Amino acid sequence: MEPSPRRLSDDEKRDWLRLIRSEHLGPVTFHNILRYYGSAAKAIEALPGMARRAGARRSVKLAPLAAIDSELKSLRKAGARLLAWGEPGYPLHLMQLDDAPPLLGCMGQVPAAEPPGIAIVGARNASAIGQRFTRDIAAELCRQGFAVISGLARGIDRAAHEGALAAGGQTMAFIGTGIDIAFPPENAKLQAEIAERGLLLAEMPPGTPALAQNFPRRNRLISGASVGVLVVEAALKSGSLITARMAGEQGREVMAVPGSPLDPRCHGSNDLIRQGATLVERVDDILAVIAPQVAVRRPPPPVAMPPTEPGDGDLDRMHAEIARLLSPSPVLVDDLIRLSGLPAAAVHMVLTEQELAGRLLRHPGGKVSST
Repeated sequence: MEPSPRRLSDDEKRDWLRLIRSEHLGPVTFHNILRYYGSAAKAIEALPGMARRAGARRSVKLAPLAAIDSELKSLRKAGARLLAWGEPGYPLHLMQLDDAPPLLGCMGQVPAAEPPGIAIVGARNASAIGQRFTRDIAAELCRQGFAVISGLARGIDRAAHEGALAAGGQTMAFIGTGIDIAFPPENAKLQAEIAERGLLLAEMPPGTPALAQNFPRRNRLISGASVGVLVVEAALKSGSLITARMAGEQGREVMAVPGSPLDPRCHGSNDLIRQGATLVERVDDILAVIAPQVAVRRPPPPVAMPPTEPGDGDLDRMHAEIARLLSPSPVLVDDLIRLSGLPAAAVHMVLTEQELAGRLLRHPGGKVSST
């Protein structure tokens, strides 16, 4: 029997928000600390000691409470709310990622039973025929019981959301700005419609403008929340190909629509097919490949693991051993566990403390490196 998802109290969400907004704390570290200490409040108390064990010369800088309260006020002003990992409505497949955002700004309708999602991405300067194909296939996917996921960009993204809404289906938009920012500006009306009839989600704090470095982070959410990603039109250097690559790393199906070799907007999507992506000409092609993916169980909530207090010698030995194995080149965490001979839980906590001290970088695919 699966555990029932639990809603966090307002105080718990405030603690979660303060923790994830603190210095050197990304989603992977957040989830590791939460599992270890059982609550964000206890983790906040423990942070200074964790960083010092890794040799930090100063304590971790916690997010100021005034900044957290200001962010919560901005969310309320925008008519948005916080959706926490593990709560009802948090996208099921996204919850399975190691770097799933602990909190998402949310506006719109959370379905009682979440349909499996297909992400549709592609060129911003999409052709008329590419946009028409996208609207038609998005509408048909909704009629087949799927949700359509995209990023509310110009071109293919916009057409995907429009097709889903026109069919009366569920659409989910992950945006790379704050949830109170409409980008691009011409999509403001569509964004408002999704916030009313679909689901609008943002990892960034309210007020965050459209910054180039935030969109690849957003792309991992589009692919991660889906069972598969369909690329309609994409040039060889395209953000849509980043989404497709992330989908492959996350174990999602990668699909692409073939296009004319004379159209540069199709060179990237055609290359995906050449590399093994499923060729899609109609909805049946999608249904055939994603059928094994659609059944998903809701992961259990984090389980607290009471912290142990190893002796100073043990701590020094563990940190020294992991530091010896690390280098500026990314290495799999699984390899660190195997080569160090240390328990997996101990390695994860050492890496977490190293990250809090600013001495570790995390990379896609479960890899880490020294700074």
